[in-house]
Amino acid sequence: MSEPALALGKPPKFQLVDLSVSYRSQEGDSIEAVRDVSLAVADKPGVGEIIVLLGPSGCGKSTILKCIAGLIAPTKGEVLLDGRSVHGVGRDRGMVFQSYTSFAWLTVLENVAYGLRLQGIAKSKTHELAMQYIELVGLKDFAKRYPKELSGGMKQRVAIARTLINRPKLLLMDEPFGALDPHTRWDMQGLLLDISRKEDNTIVLVTHDVTEAVYVGDTAFVLTNRPARILRRCDMPHFQRRDLALKFASEFRAVEEQLLDALYAPS
Repeated sequence: MSEPALALGKPPKFQLVDLSVSYRSQEGDSIEAVRDVSLAVADKPGVGEIIVLLGPSGCGKSTILKCIAGLIAPTKGEVLLDGRSVHGVGRDRGMVFQSYTSFAWLTVLENVAYGLRLQGIAKSKTHELAMQYIELVGLKDFAKRYPKELSGGMKQRVAIARTLINRPKLLLMDEPFGALDPHTRWDMQGLLLDISRKEDNTIVLVTHDVTEAVYVGDTAFVLTNRPARILRRCDMPHFQRRDLALKFASEFRAVEEQLLDALYAPS
């Protein structure tokens, strides 16, 4: 599907311009991870939007995400956020990884408040804001617990709250539900949809799960095997309801088939 028109005179929310990434393996071989990826996502103030990078495991989609986060410098091309080139990490981008990243010696409340404490924000304000985000991710009754007392899904909720509290323009998520059981994964997908409606930011989600891409995504970019290139952009239809029954509906299955056809088409 074609790129939508961007607002006249207004830069995209974020943009990748001829992005390429190569690196050296431990054996000294040159590995091309990403090749000439260009895309633009329009700025839609007040509208929560989920952009999906969909591709097979090891194709380079996580490398693209790390470039957006500023954790990796591209070999060629650039990343633009609100028209400005990205160089290094910044609070305007928050990252949630697949692995659990909570500090074991801090409670849920202390973990979520950690970033604000580093900014020197008053303890009373930090506590108030941290509790707001803990409640947003459904952990109000676990604020004083330690990570070892939490399930995998709860630990990811902590990571999401800790990232959201800094109010990033882009919330970057690298297969955050990949290690979870199917029921917990379903719950977390629902949480992600709630967040996209309540927070004024854009979410960029990396996944190789086609069903997940269709269920949570507003737009999906289908990527090739490594080196990652864009095969297709797919703008999802507006589903009236997003519940378990939707995943068995004919219109949902039709979009899945489109993405599967793109993923497995002969190169």
